This record gives sequence, structure tokens and C-alpha cells, in this order.
Amino acid sequence: MARIDPKHFTKELSVGEVAARSGVAVSTLHFYEAQGLITGWRNAGNHRRYARDVLRRVAIIKVAQRAGVPLATIREALQSLPEGRTPSAADWATLSAAWRDELNGRIQRLTRLRDQMDSCIGCGCLSLESCPLRNPWDELSEQGPGPRLLDPGSGD
Repeated sequence: MARIDPKHFTKELSVGEVAARSGVAVSTLHFYEAQGLITGWRNAGNHRRYARDVLRRVAIIKVAQRAGVPLATIREALQSLPEGRTPSAADWATLSAAWRDELNGRIQRLTRLRDQMDSCIGCGCLSLESCPLRNPWDELSEQGPGPRLLDPGSGD
């Protein structure tokens, strides 16, 4: 019979264990911690440790990032969850519902961009009167030549 290693049942994980199990680099975990997305502590030997719930939190971060949710928004969402408890499916449903409108708006802007791109590729200045993609009605021409908005509707 195979012997079960008791360290698999410990409530705390090393940074290397979290990296291996979550599929992110150790440096990424350090970055997430510096950004306030996850928390850890140092044990008596001065080694970084994490609670097991950090694995679910890292999964949430990865999925949200892939959907284009900004880190600041992810941080706020994670801070709304109870500390020391693994985020549940209900928690994820709440978080993802809060991001749905923003994502739908981004999808609409990207669809519009895709559909209008053929009339603009190659013009170079993106401030011509005829550019419906970036400068409808040439309202930005008073600010000088060249592109003025990276994504209309996003505030950039």
C-alpha cells in the first residue's frame, strides 16, 4: 500500500507549491502579493507561506485577467471575499456578474472596431474627416494631427 505523505494535508503551502499547483511563476505570485491580490506570511524559518485558499484566488485572478479585467478591479473584488475561506462557486457567480456589463461593453466596442477597420487601415493619421473609426466628424482635429483616442468610449 502506498504511503500518504502528511505534507499534502497541511493547511499552508510554500510559494513553490502554489506556483506548481496554480501554473503561475513564483515571480507572478510575488507580484500578485505586492499588488494586494493575495496574502501570505513568513514562517519561523522565514519562508513564505500561503493558505490553501490562495489556489482558488489565483485561479480567479487568472480567469479574470484572461477576460481583460484590470488588476485594480480584481483586487477590489477579492477584497470583498471573506479572508481565510476558499472562494466558492457562489462567490465566483457574484464576481463574474459584476464584470459582465464591462465585458459586454468591451465586446461591443471591439466588434464595432473590427467592422469599421477596413475603411481605416493604412491612412496613417487617423484624424482625417473621413475616418469614422477613430475620429467621427473630425472633432479632434483642433488638437493637432495624429491619433487622439486609443479606444473611443473607454476614456483613454
